[in-house]
Amino acid sequence: MQNSQRLNVLVYSGQGSSPQSVQHALFTLRRLLSPRYAVSTVTGDAIIKDPWISSCALLIMPGGADMGYCSVLNGAGNRKIEHFVQQGGAYIGFCAGGYYGSSKCEFEVGDKDMQVIGDRELAFFPGTCRGCAFKGYKYDSEAGARAVHLKVNDAGFLGNAPEAFRSYYNGGGLFVDAPKFRENGVEVLASYTENLDIDSGEGTAAIVYCKVGSGAAMLTGPHPEWVLNFPMSTVRLLHVARFASRNIEPKQDIPFFPEVVETLENNDDLRNSFMKACLKKLGLIIDQGAENVVPPLSRLHLSSSRPGEIDRLLTDLKEIITIDNGKEYIKDENDTFLLEKSMSLSLPDLSQISLETEQAQVGGDSITDNVDRIRDYSAIIKHIVTYEEHWPASRVTPSFSHDTYFEALAEIQAHTLDAHSSFGSTLLYGDVVTSTNTLLEKNTQTLRRLPSGFTACATRQVAGRGRGSNVWISPPGSLMFSVLFHHPVSIMSRAPIVFLQYIAALAIIESIHSYDKGYESLQIKLKWPNDIYASNPNKTNPTDPSYVKIGGILINSHYSSTTYHSVLGIGLNLSNSAPTISLQNLISHLPPQPNPSLSLAPLTPERLLARLVTTLSAFYTRFCTSGFKGYFEKLYYKHWLHSEQVVTLETEGGLRARIKGISTDWGQLVAEEILGGDGVERERAGRRIELLSDGNSFDFFRGLIRKKT
Repeated sequence: MQNSQRLNVLVYSGQGSSPQSVQHALFTLRRLLSPRYAVSTVTGDAIIKDPWISSCALLIMPGGADMGYCSVLNGAGNRKIEHFVQQGGAYIGFCAGGYYGSSKCEFEVGDKDMQVIGDRELAFFPGTCRGCAFKGYKYDSEAGARAVHLKVNDAGFLGNAPEAFRSYYNGGGLFVDAPKFRENGVEVLASYTENLDIDSGEGTAAIVYCKVGSGAAMLTGPHPEWVLNFPMSTVRLLHVARFASRNIEPKQDIPFFPEVVETLENNDDLRNSFMKACLKKLGLIIDQGAENVVPPLSRLHLSSSRPGEIDRLLTDLKEIITIDNGKEYIKDENDTFLLEKSMSLSLPDLSQISLETEQAQVGGDSITDNVDRIRDYSAIIKHIVTYEEHWPASRVTPSFSHDTYFEALAEIQAHTLDAHSSFGSTLLYGDVVTSTNTLLEKNTQTLRRLPSGFTACATRQVAGRGRGSNVWISPPGSLMFSVLFHHPVSIMSRAPIVFLQYIAALAIIESIHSYDKGYESLQIKLKWPNDIYASNPNKTNPTDPSYVKIGGILINSHYSSTTYHSVLGIGLNLSNSAPTISLQNLISHLPPQPNPSLSLAPLTPERLLARLVTTLSAFYTRFCTSGFKGYFEKLYYKHWLHSEQVVTLETEGGLRARIKGISTDWGQLVAEEILGGDGVERERAGRRIELLSDGNSFDFFRGLIRKKT
């Protein structure tokens, strides 16, 4: 079983990778592994320089051209990948990634235009990956494509995989003499059954499993990750990404190709079962029940607790609203929004959680199906329903009660010193959205016309954003929202914007502790600079972490001559037991109250959001006036995990240092060098070292601080 703290799955998307292969790997893995794992892309530069190993469960090298992989990752990159697998990580190499993970690559030997021969550094499979297994391959073509038949080795899966299935194939290799490497930890998971066009040696291994130290690698010739479960009726609609039936235009020069697609469609359930079995064999956890189908986007609902506010907001947006066929649109940098008045829509239309029609223009065709599929979210028109005179009814947004939220907001604001009534008073809510941060931060024309304190909230995100390039599907049970700040440049000397993330982290902890009587007992801390951790109630042995992450913060800013336009995104796990723990888990582990009337008040997203935006407003008001030093500095140290922690600074060549605090000018982590070359810590401190949050990553449990890119 893998370490429970390894919650990331990374798909390489750098030089050499095929965009289509990356897309299909992301789609399949998100369907099978969300919400327990966050599936996102990673570049070659990030593999070399970022501290990804300790939190990563699985690294994927997709289809493409492995010479591109070599040019970027040979040397330092491959050493990190090998170390990752040796230390318990898992690696999957699909097609080109299979060639790349073998000791030697032989591709189209004798063809002067395509021949590739050479040793490979990873060498998870200790022999040769030779291809193409079948003739006909051409770059950027389906000429060599086929629905290859694969016989599965039942012994490799203990009966948890299909006996056979068909998989998309185009240019992949086979693993020469694979059965001969059994003593090296190699297992054949699936074999080609059709006549091959190259010498395979002993066996016809198409997919192999290789034990590597404490970890393992799975290498494939075909593409078992390819998604091909869409009706043929949708084939004509899209021509963007190849290799999915809905995306394929039958080509006159390849008359057999539609038959390949149809065969693969009919075998898709078996292919999917095989992928599940492979992931389980690699140690990943797949939750029981239905697959995590990516839901379609829902309508967005715009309302306010302040009379006339929506009318004023629409007036401010008027100069960027365009009229097309009588409909009002905002066409911004990343998204197009269709404005709809609530009074013009019937209750059945409003009550419809998901839009039946996703209108995206691709090659002149309008997509009108609601099939689970790979989506270009930026091309989908987002519908915003405006409520000038009332709030959305519970039948319209059953996962979020606007009545409860706005009533709690008014109550909490009335009892909170320094709270600004504008914060949280205008709310954009969606049951399913791309990302609340993206909706605001990536659409700058709209962003600069919205008021400070404008809040966007969602029940689910299908393209949630984290630090760097991380993107994931956020499950139900999380509170996800973003708040807009227009921070004046004129106050930067006393209130630097870098501290906004620290203020937000404090607001989260204080809001939870003040949610109701008894909540102050919850053991919640912050990890520098802005991650929220909770005491692990499931800790059963010394190797289990004492604290686990339950939330995080992301801030993105745009600068104008007088203002920083900053979007602060917050995500908290309220009630979902995967992948770690939730606030509800913490509550359930508190000692029972002898008097039932003293039991904790139920935790709801509406009331917690109201308290969070109000506390954040009050903290921000005080911060703008007095800065971080003093009140907030003391509060930060009260809640953080790091006082006097001894760490290793990889940025300083492995130097040992003791954390002393954060600087009050730019929020840098302050550490003091520990003197003593014999490994014995001395009381006498050495030089002072300051580290920026944006330039370094803190692996708290290993006491490591690494350089970020």
